[in-house]
Amino acid sequence: MRLTNPVLAVGLAIAVAAAGLWFWFGRGEAVTLTTVIRGTAAEVVYATGTVEPVRWAKVVPFQRKRLVQTCQCEGKTVKAGDVLAQQDSAEEEALLAELLARRALLEKDYQRLSSLLERSIASGTAVDQAQTALKEADARIIVARERLNQLTLRAPIDGTVLRADFQIGEIIGPGDVIFTVGQKKPLRIVADVNEEDIARVKVGQTVLLRNDGFTQPLPASVADVTPKGDPVTKTFRVYLALPDDTPLLIGMSVEANIITAEAKNALLVPAEALRGDAVFTVESSRLVHRPVVIEIKGSRMVAIKSGISEGEKIVSPLPAGSVAGQRVRAVDRAP
Repeated sequence: MRLTNPVLAVGLAIAVAAAGLWFWFGRGEAVTLTTVIRGTAAEVVYATGTVEPVRWAKVVPFQRKRLVQTCQCEGKTVKAGDVLAQQDSAEEEALLAELLARRALLEKDYQRLSSLLERSIASGTAVDQAQTALKEADARIIVARERLNQLTLRAPIDGTVLRADFQIGEIIGPGDVIFTVGQKKPLRIVADVNEEDIARVKVGQTVLLRNDGFTQPLPASVADVTPKGDPVTKTFRVYLALPDDTPLLIGMSVEANIITAEAKNALLVPAEALRGDAVFTVESSRLVHRPVVIEIKGSRMVAIKSGISEGEKIVSPLPAGSVAGQRVRAVDRAP
C-alpha cells in the first residue's frame, strides 16, 4: 500500500488536470455573440477641408517695398477700389518726375523742329526722330505711372476685410498676403478626397462635418468636384456647400464624411463580424458558416440584404483563424 498510494495520488492529480484542461479548452475558444438588428447604414468617403467664403480675394503687393501706411479696417466693409495700404513710393515718384521733365523738353524740341520744317529750315528726318523720342518718353511714363499705382494696395472686390497682416515699417513683397477680402456668406468647404474614392463622390450628396469645437455633426452638401486631380498628392479638390446658418467660421478645419450610399431600416451586423461575404453563427457549440448578400458596407456597421434574419445571434468580433465546424464556447455580448 505504501508503494501504490503515491501512484494513486499522481493519477488522481493527472485526471483532475485533464478534466480542467478539457473544461477550458475541450469546449473550444470563447466567442462573443451579438444580435442582428435593424437600422441605418451609410457608406462614406472621408475628406478633410477648410472653411472659406465662396467669393473672396487676396491682396498681394506687386513689388517688394516698405509698408508706409495701412488701414485699420480688419472686420470692416470695403468697396472694390478702396485704398487699404500704401508702400514707399519715393523712388517711383522721383523717376516719374524726371520722365515728365524730360518729356517736356522733348515736346519743345519737337514743336521747334516742326516749325522749322514748315519754313524748310529743318529736315523731315529730324522731325521724325524728335517725334519718335517723344513717343518713347510717353511709353516710359505709362510704365512709371503703373509701377507707382501698384504701390497703392486696393480692395479687389466688395466685401469685408476678413484678415489683415503686416504692420507699418515692414518690408512686403509679392509672396505676402497683406489682406484677405471676402463676403461672409455664403461659405463653403474646400476639401481633399483621395483619388481612389473620388469616383463615388457626386454633386448633391449629403455630407456630415466634424470639428472639435462642436459636439454634433454639422450638415453640408457636395457642390462641385474639380475635374483635374493633383498627381503629387493624389487627391481631388471637392467643394462642399454650407447652409447660411452654419456655426462654422472662416478658416476652421473640418473632417468630412461624404455619404455616397445609405440603407434605412436594413439588417445590420458589425463590420468586424464579416469574413468576406459571410458571417458565423453557433449551433451545438460549433461555428456555422452563413453566406450573406451585402447591401452597403459602412465603417462600423454593414447592411445585409439576405442570408440572415433580424434577431439572430452571430459571432462578433470573429476571431482570426476561425473555421466552420470549430468547437467554441458562445458568450452573449453584455448589454
